Amino acid sequence: MKTLSVLMLTALCAAAQTSGDHWIATWGTSQQLYRAAPAGRGPVATPAPAPAPAPAPNPAAGRGPARRFPIPPALQTLHNQTVRMVAHTSVGGSTVRIRLQNALGAPTVSIGGAHLALRTKGSAIDPATDRAVTFSGNATATLYGGATLVSDPVNLKVPALADVAVSLYLPGDIGAPANHLFALHTTWLSKEGDQTSAPEITGSETRESYYWLAGIDVMAPASAGTVVTFGDSITDGDQSSNETNSMWPAVLAARLQKNKATANIGVVNAGISGNRVLGDNQSALARLEHDVLSHPGVKWITVMEGINDITGGSRGLPNVPQIKAETLIAAYRQIINTAHARGIQVIGCTMTPYGGATPFNEYGESVRSAVNQWIRTGGAFDAVIDFDAATRDAKDPLRFRPEADSPDMLHPGDAGYKLMGDAIDLSIFTRAPKRTR
Repeated sequence: MKTLSVLMLTALCAAAQTSGDHWIATWGTSQQLYRAAPAGRGPVATPAPAPAPAPAPNPAAGRGPARRFPIPPALQTLHNQTVRMVAHTSVGGSTVRIRLQNALGAPTVSIGGAHLALRTKGSAIDPATDRAVTFSGNATATLYGGATLVSDPVNLKVPALADVAVSLYLPGDIGAPANHLFALHTTWLSKEGDQTSAPEITGSETRESYYWLAGIDVMAPASAGTVVTFGDSITDGDQSSNETNSMWPAVLAARLQKNKATANIGVVNAGISGNRVLGDNQSALARLEHDVLSHPGVKWITVMEGINDITGGSRGLPNVPQIKAETLIAAYRQIINTAHARGIQVIGCTMTPYGGATPFNEYGESVRSAVNQWIRTGGAFDAVIDFDAATRDAKDPLRFRPEADSPDMLHPGDAGYKLMGDAIDLSIFTRAPKRTR
């Protein structure tokens, strides 16, 4: 009977797609592989957004103010446990599915069970909304390294801007998991056993990271689409408060929902703290396909990335060359060309100021200024969001304005992220594309 129900729901989804409805991402994140590092250092694949300063070629570069919130601790393993994660939706829908993703090179993971429900408070769910999740009709699944698992459709009315709890049971010892380090929502790790359907997970350990959860999709009308916000820690939301949805992509999602003309647009946060545009494996160029273009229904990409390329090179970090503005611009053009080939619009975002931060120096600032000027005037992007103008201090434009409440002068605080989200012209998402592809 359960298999028949899955087949019937799948048939209904197929009929919906025939009528023009399609899947779009209402939430998403980017998964990375955690690797153990030498003593005294953090996860290799997830570098700190504001690393300890190294000797800089510019003697004027000093030690800046400190972070407000610490980097979440890494999880070494899980064994015969349930992990319950909370995701905050953008658009709503009555048919939903989840996507799990394992990092390339990560160990194979056995999924012993999965459930989906609306979260009420803490780890508690509304039992009336609890649904078992299957994969190709099976309650269990195998998630191979580098692979993605898409669940069967689930009949559940998920409101816009709602908290959805995704619970996964891991019966074996999984080793170091694929993760998104900065969830900015609490994740619960149960004691032993399958607690995927438990109304609440009590006496549990907590983290502030996502594990294997890459996306939540809803069935939506043909006119609906998703914007993927592509970037580093400032898009990820580092230094915003946990459980407040204060990241600028979340602010954007709330604004889109309040505007009737844009209420059918989903938002995916594809920011990774410490991310660079250039480099191997985890760079923006390397992860564009699987972290951005793979989300269903994507119509727009915002690109706000480059500050880590600038600060890494200017501080003389190993294997990070001193970047030139022309090099970053060439990389942006690659992202634009790749997205345009898929018919996706690309929105350029200027880099926010970082004067007073630990890695600041004059050379890096000259690169940021030149790249920002090209983003504004180069004409390569389909639209521009000027985050620099929205957050800089009018009296000292190299720094954040006081209202941005930046703890380390590199990341905004909650108020600064709101300045960014409020600065976005929503008509970007309703006007016709400026070029034919």
